[in-house]
Amino acid sequence: MADKTEKKDKPIQRYEVLLCVTGGIACFKSAELASALVQAGAGVTVAMTAAAERFITPLTFQTLTARPVYSSLWQSSDDFRSQHISLTERADLMIVAPATADILAKMACGLADDLVSTMALAANGACAMLLAPAMNTRMWQAPPTQANIEKLKSWGAHIIGPAEGRLACGTVGPGRMIDPQQILKAACDILRKNPPKNAR
Repeated sequence: MADKTEKKDKPIQRYEVLLCVTGGIACFKSAELASALVQAGAGVTVAMTAAAERFITPLTFQTLTARPVYSSLWQSSDDFRSQHISLTERADLMIVAPATADILAKMACGLADDLVSTMALAANGACAMLLAPAMNTRMWQAPPTQANIEKLKSWGAHIIGPAEGRLACGTVGPGRMIDPQQILKAACDILRKNPPKNAR
């Protein structure tokens, strides 16, 4: 009985999630997502861009996940392996939330000029990827962004959102990061298609 309850309460126990946070006002939702993932049983490691650190502190995520937060390619790690390789190899799923127009463009072009974009490139073939776009409506609807989204989809990335509503800039339209609980559900659906790496 205890095992069944545990599986229901913690549906993604033993799975490893790499949560990448990029610079947008929706960063506060990323903290809620990190908490929800941990409560669902996942091990969560957070990586942040420099822009994300302008909106929310690494300490927030460190407290929620009880793990170090990574923000630089030059940051030291305990095992002395390249973080963009080791963190993606360990992860069962990489989530980018919020996924700004900037990170989507970098990923679509294979640009790797910071930790998050480098990990996104290194994640190819290592783990599944779930992207939750968040940006101004015109930026979301711009042809380059839509082309980038289609390219990333064709490479196997899962896209969730954005939602419609009032944005921080005052615009009403698509561009809001989808609700963290919806991202959690999508993450669970993706993860449970395969056993966790540490159980294979």
